[in-house]
Amino acid sequence: MKSVAVVFPFDLFGSAGTGAGAQLLGDAVREILDDTAAESRPCRAAALTGKVTVRETAFETVEQVKGWRKRGRQLARKALDAGEFLLWLGGNHLSVLPVLEELGPETLVVQLDAHLDVYRFHDTTAELSHGNFLKHADGPLPALVNVGHRDLFLTPAEVAETFAAAHSAVDVATKPERVLADVRKRADKAKRVWIDLDCDAVDPAFLPAVGQPLPFGLTPPALLAVIEAVWSEKVVGMSVSEFNPGRDVRDAGLELLGWLVEYLLLRRHGG
Repeated sequence: MKSVAVVFPFDLFGSAGTGAGAQLLGDAVREILDDTAAESRPCRAAALTGKVTVRETAFETVEQVKGWRKRGRQLARKALDAGEFLLWLGGNHLSVLPVLEELGPETLVVQLDAHLDVYRFHDTTAELSHGNFLKHADGPLPALVNVGHRDLFLTPAEVAETFAAAHSAVDVATKPERVLADVRKRADKAKRVWIDLDCDAVDPAFLPAVGQPLPFGLTPPALLAVIEAVWSEKVVGMSVSEFNPGRDVRDAGLELLGWLVEYLLLRRHGG
């Protein structure tokens, strides 16, 4: 199997600046591949040689922006139909919507996110935005399981309208084994699995480069524990969104995400 990293720097309707984050992570993938090609001695990263490509799209014209959703679905469909492992490097979290629409209801999506993105409060627009995009999907969504949210306002009934389960950051901190057991069980039963990382799932002490940082988030080891709990050959890809390099501190976010991207690719290709 091969992998493709799709750089999809869409960041309209909330979290402007995250498009630059997607492009920076795309550059990080290229740097990983360049460093691997330059290495003369055997190394684990050699497993990536000839296995990973980068595809980048842009939103520099009105036509490109108008067709963002259709273009996203085309890119996602091309990779999924080819059986490629898809690493989706998006701008704001809204940029992942075309992938979720393309995955369909037979997929389990383990979503790591501080927010549940189904908001309809007094200060939330009814129109499509990065804070309510799950309410605007074209067709049935995959089964969504959130891990790491810090929502204190939505009722369980409202959450259950969209999510098969939602494990808060409090659950992860106080009942980690129960959370991991649940996501592992769901992944075992699923036909295929997608991992969706909104960077604000991680505590801002470790990843400050997000537009809406919330305290009491996931630690990097907790993040890895969730990924490992659901990991198998059924994982067809992972999306990373909401990385805003303009808010980074001493490249802490870039270093964390760059390491995670390389780890995932090596995990997929047996490095």
